[in-house]
Amino acid sequence: MRPPILHTTQHCYAESVGSDGLTTSALSQDLEKATNRVAALRGAAGDDATFNCIGAARWEDDLADLSRIADDFRGRFDDVVLLGIGGSGLAAKALATALPGRGCRLHVMANLQPGRLEEVLERVDLERTGFLMISKSGSTVEVIAQALIVLPRLEAVVGRSAVADCVLAVAVQGDNPLRTLARSWGFPVLDHPPKVAGRYSVLTLVGMLPALILGLDVAAIRQGAAAVLGASDASEAAALMAGYYRAGRPISVMLAYDERLRWFTQWYAQLWAESLGKAGLGMTPVTALGPVDQHSQLQLYLDGPADKVFTILVPPAQGTGLTVTPEQVAGIAALDYLGGRSIGDIVAASARATVETLVAHKRPVRVITLPAVDEAAMGGLFMHFMLETILTADLLGVNPFDQPAVDEGKVRARDYLKAGRVALEP
Repeated sequence: MRPPILHTTQHCYAESVGSDGLTTSALSQDLEKATNRVAALRGAAGDDATFNCIGAARWEDDLADLSRIADDFRGRFDDVVLLGIGGSGLAAKALATALPGRGCRLHVMANLQPGRLEEVLERVDLERTGFLMISKSGSTVEVIAQALIVLPRLEAVVGRSAVADCVLAVAVQGDNPLRTLARSWGFPVLDHPPKVAGRYSVLTLVGMLPALILGLDVAAIRQGAAAVLGASDASEAAALMAGYYRAGRPISVMLAYDERLRWFTQWYAQLWAESLGKAGLGMTPVTALGPVDQHSQLQLYLDGPADKVFTILVPPAQGTGLTVTPEQVAGIAALDYLGGRSIGDIVAASARATVETLVAHKRPVRVITLPAVDEAAMGGLFMHFMLETILTADLLGVNPFDQPAVDEGKVRARDYLKAGRVALEP
């Protein structure tokens, strides 16, 4: 199997970006610690449920049951609406955006926005629509609120007794609102792995069931992830990120040169921010899309504060897309360079130019090349950044799996809803 992704770091070192760059000797202690840690993670992935987020890359026993559910959905439904926010929806949205589905049309309610749910419900045929409701805790207010709106609308179209055949939920075991709704309406609930945080759940049923419903090759996604787990350079990446954080670069910019990866960068931003931002520590994630953000953000990156580390995602583009024919630029000297060049050529040249210009301005840059935007590559990306995040958190001395400040905000939101004080007060 070819490597699902290629991780290149030479432009992160002083030899490339000058005296503000890190040296291998300065990284040696962190690199040794991260290397030992990733070796321990590989061993723990099959034994410790805390690390099921990465161990799921090697799971096979769950696929038969998940495939049967997906086959049933694809056989009965044209559309599937996924109610899930944060980690419960972003991974599915990233996969649905990156890879062409061959199954149902998947509508991921990855954010709560007035009018958005109505728009989707009016566009689909509810008699031919299934619903996935995913909340690890079973109490996520955005999911529960949308479920309370969807269920009676669905009942009005298919009848109360048929609702149970159109809805499937995922939540941890125990007494929680989503399971209470399931008991009342009769729809089934699958168990969310209890020790896997939502933002790390992509390789479990949370990400794999929507992928199967889309008709994607889930085995290939996990194989790509397993390949990266087995031969990962995430230890070097974590040592670099922790090193640059300590050196005064607290911002991590991820720039993807393919619109198909836009939602993957959003998944990364949640993973990175929620896992590292604790006890006054953490790196701020910034997402960008090329070439468009060369015309908006690159000025800041090149000529602004030297407080950022850059990750450039580069899928294959050269020679793809429509081509400017030589005849179209014949006799126009200023445009001659475009003759015979495809849209993909321009994107590829833009990516190369951005990397080299950042390096020329002494900005640390690493490049992740995808041989293809396919299931194996997406699995590899998910695994790499989960490992990198866990290892970086370890080097910074924070817990990568909790989110105490987010939980505080959720409690406040519920209190304001209970009191009817929902508007921001001066």
